[in-house]
Amino acid sequence: MLEKELIEILACPKCKGDLLYDNQKEVLICENCKVFYEIKDGIPILLEEEAKPIVEEK
Repeated sequence: MLEKELIEILACPKCKGDLLYDNQKEVLICENCKVFYEIKDGIPILLEEEAKPIVEEK
């Protein structure tokens, strides 16, 4: 679980926009870029090449 203060200062490496924290999935989501970044061992992996697209369910 990430601390609230850390989440507030993190930004998307692609667009520099805000990231949303999904506590259940342990990921950070950028709604602007439609991607998410995994959190491994409590460390956000905020590298553009590690971004994964959000798959919208129909």
